Amino acid sequence: MMRTSNPALNAKVFQSAPRAADASGVMTLDGTVNKTLLSIVITTVAAWWTWSHPEMAAMAFPSAIIAFIIGIVACFAKSWAPILTPGYAVAEGFFLGSISLMFETMYPGIVFQAVSLTFGTLFALLLAYKSKLIPVTQNFKLGIVAATGGIAVFYLIAMIMGMFGSPVTFLHGSSPLSIGISAVVVVIAALNLVLDFDFIEQGSNSGNLPKYMEWYAAFGLLVTLVWLYIEILHLLSKLRER
Repeated sequence: MMRTSNPALNAKVFQSAPRAADASGVMTLDGTVNKTLLSIVITTVAAWWTWSHPEMAAMAFPSAIIAFIIGIVACFAKSWAPILTPGYAVAEGFFLGSISLMFETMYPGIVFQAVSLTFGTLFALLLAYKSKLIPVTQNFKLGIVAATGGIAVFYLIAMIMGMFGSPVTFLHGSSPLSIGISAVVVVIAALNLVLDFDFIEQGSNSGNLPKYMEWYAAFGLLVTLVWLYIEILHLLSKLRER
């Protein structure tokens, strides 16, 4: 059974997708990899453009909202993924470029470190997955899903408390507890990549999913990668404050 904590790549996604009409129009692993790389390039170019235009820093919040809306639509309209995934990549690129510039202004050099660690983690875990160094067992999947769900609930509670004037200060400070929590979140975000790799491989091996699912799978992996980068950036900023 395929399982992932990524909301874009949950266990029902590939099962509910229609079957491809012929072999030339099926989802493949190579096709998914190519579209994932293209999505990352689009995100990077959009982030670089925003980074090069400091006056566009105000786009951070609107871009995040647009990316969120596109992501929700993509989850329900998977056949639109060839259009929505590049759009999501552009919106996320604008958002990441804006917040990265803000962090770089406060902590010079932090963005290079965060980008290096994010892509280093991506390739290291991909290598570990392909070489079977990390056994993707059912218990492993369940553990990561549960941990990710716990983080989501924790963040939601913290956000609600902040809205009512009771912010969770230890979550945003630079105390050992705050740093420890961020480190755990980074590890869980990184391990979600392993689940995404496994999920995409199984979907590609099914041999009868429509071609647009390559774009949808690329979207799902991009969601995890963006989350990982943001969490690493957050952790590094806490370490810089000490």
